[in-house]
Amino acid sequence: MHRRFLCVWLCSVFAAVYARKTCVVSSRPDSTDDAPAIIDAFDKCGRGGRVVFLNQTYHVNSVMNTTGLKNCEVDLHGTLLWGTNITYWLDNSLDIGYQNQSSAWFFGGENVVFRGHGHGTLDGNGQVWYDFVNGQSNYPRRPHAITIWGAKDSLFEGLRFVQSQMWTMTVIHSQRVLLRDIYVNSTSHSGAPARNTDGADTMFSDSITFDKFTIDNGDDSIALKANSTNIVITNSTFYRGLGVAIGSIGQYEGAWETIENLTASNIVFHGMRHAAYVKTWTGQHVGDPPNGGGGGLGLARNLTFTDFTLYNNSGVFAISQCTTFSGAAGDCNSSHFQLSDLHFTNVRGTVSTPNVALLQCSAAAPCSDIEIEDVSVVNWANGTAAAGFLCSSVKSPVGFECTGPACDKPSSTAEC
Repeated sequence: MHRRFLCVWLCSVFAAVYARKTCVVSSRPDSTDDAPAIIDAFDKCGRGGRVVFLNQTYHVNSVMNTTGLKNCEVDLHGTLLWGTNITYWLDNSLDIGYQNQSSAWFFGGENVVFRGHGHGTLDGNGQVWYDFVNGQSNYPRRPHAITIWGAKDSLFEGLRFVQSQMWTMTVIHSQRVLLRDIYVNSTSHSGAPARNTDGADTMFSDSITFDKFTIDNGDDSIALKANSTNIVITNSTFYRGLGVAIGSIGQYEGAWETIENLTASNIVFHGMRHAAYVKTWTGQHVGDPPNGGGGGLGLARNLTFTDFTLYNNSGVFAISQCTTFSGAAGDCNSSHFQLSDLHFTNVRGTVSTPNVALLQCSAAAPCSDIEIEDVSVVNWANGTAAAGFLCSSVKSPVGFECTGPACDKPSSTAEC
């Protein structure tokens, strides 16, 4: 009994001694730049502590790097509002080191919990960027909203992202991360499109789960890029974007990259370009990243897309191995990037296309083990069932027969 009491007492003492240190960030009353105060809070409380943002608007007018956190809790009750000095961001955004992409905020660490409680918001002031680039793809040094860098065994939950500057969140060099109950809305309110506003992207990461996402944007809903493995996307709803994307990949000549073991399930799509699509570059190097390239090697395999519901989609599934964003591409049958073991099953809904799938695979490395089964989609205007399967270089399809040739022109969506 005495030992038990002593143990309880010692534990309580240690808990008091090592109580989690808390840093509360206060916004500046002059609305200048709160980034230095935010960085200081993470410096003081980012290892074993807690960083709290009040229900205030914080003005972020300079880049932030808050990586290397450990056992840290973050509570965002207010709004982080990024500044609109385009010249500053183009000159100072942080290099990601892939596809000439850059970021406004590097954030990461081990055993990090970042909660938005359903209302904590990251507002990128994206409309100024949509108007500035006016549809130009991958404008150099246009920053992503946040890059989750080197995160391990971490949770991001209940956050809102609105009007992201470019890609919303990029998960890179990370393992075992759960992102749950996330809302993303990056839509343009002018004539300029909200292009390149991906909801989320992964690269060089393993065991990443996206659960209960709502995304309304002008580009890929969630995209898997180089060396993304064991990814789950589930229980989500997507609006008006391009769909779940595999790639683009194969952009760097001679580089070996993989995408393996994806499960995308129980997803609802409203007015999307596709439900899911795969995009690889050709086997010939034409131009340089971000809008040129090609000649990359590797494979994408064991990708499962199931339990999808479509409302007024333009398309369903697509593969393009002739991707370009510059108007110039190499030979559409030259890619040696191997696609295999792809499964599209249990899909229902309404579309405008007569085709279930557009499969533009490369003759240099034909697609294999492509399964499309239990798909029932109809034209939203006249109720006619979509029944077309346009294919090029597809070996031994499972559950369907090709009804005609796929497009033979450069495209990232397999559409002519």
